[in-house]
Amino acid sequence: MSQIETGIVSYTLSSDYYAQVGADFDTEAVDDAILAELNRKLPAGIVVERSGKVLADEDLAEVARSLDWQALLQQIDVDQILADHAR
Repeated sequence: MSQIETGIVSYTLSSDYYAQVGADFDTEAVDDAILAELNRKLPAGIVVERSGKVLADEDLAEVARSLDWQALLQQIDVDQILADHAR
């Protein structure tokens, strides 16, 4: 089944957030880990690409558009991901 773009989600941490925690991290690895966790939380047939584009099977397009992305992102243990990727 073909997939269509249904939106964009910003899943990366801001430089302000990194400044608040005050340590050095492998930011690319952090972004990859957050993206992997986010994709694990999504229904089959919906995926977020590294670019932030949300792709969904055509029959799941409305489901993808209606997801509460902020709530999904808040479920991710960012502190643990940062601890795993400190330099």
